[in-house]
Amino acid sequence: MSHKLYRCRELSFEQALAELHDNPLGAARLIIKEAAHGDCEAQVLLGQILLDGRGIQQDAQLALKWFCIAAARGHGMANNMAGRCLEHGWGCPADPAEAAGYYQRAANLGLDWGLYNLANLVATGRGVKQDPLQAFKLYQRAAQMGHAKSMNLVGRYFEEGQVVPRDITVAYDWYRCSAEAGDFRGQFSHACVLMDQGRWDEARHWLQQALVLGHLKFLRKARDELLAAALAPIQDITAAYVSRCEALESSTTRPQDMS
Repeated sequence: MSHKLYRCRELSFEQALAELHDNPLGAARLIIKEAAHGDCEAQVLLGQILLDGRGIQQDAQLALKWFCIAAARGHGMANNMAGRCLEHGWGCPADPAEAAGYYQRAANLGLDWGLYNLANLVATGRGVKQDPLQAFKLYQRAAQMGHAKSMNLVGRYFEEGQVVPRDITVAYDWYRCSAEAGDFRGQFSHACVLMDQGRWDEARHWLQQALVLGHLKFLRKARDELLAAALAPIQDITAAYVSRCEALESSTTRPQDMS
């Protein structure tokens, strides 16, 4: 995804984020200008900075409006983010049924995040009929596109034998792929497999990666599992999870992201 913050200059998504970090007010002004001129990518980015309050006053309701403008023009991530707002009630009353429609359109446009978020609704029956097999198929499609979070969940289906025959080998392969693709849950899942196999050095690496990337809700669960296991070879990492949770609990909540 690229963002044309200047008419004669195209920035990658990462470059646009870097500008927001280095000069949030100036970058926000450029994004507003290009969004007003009709640049679809800038409209999506404007929605995101409004949602996060980066370089601009936070306004979830206005963010949703910009996401919907870009979504109506066929932008996959805009549809996904409009769905996120509607699912979670960011700037509007929560409406998972309407969110599902946006996720479906994002999925139809080939966006892995659309598949993943739609699968979450289908798996839990929020706004749509609950269908475990259909949820698995959606996660699997996203995983095959390289979606790291979906890879971990597909692994879980195979490990637990949910709607598919139990296959530990396949499950472990998906956990490894998820870890390598950068998902902290996949990294923790893969580390657990490695610990069961006594491959402590490799397990430590992935536990450390998950510690850096994970959010507080995940880290609390991981901390509790590590404390319950009380494994001597990773006592220091277990202590690091405890410390990280304490640090995050005393900090402010993280902003919403484009997932």
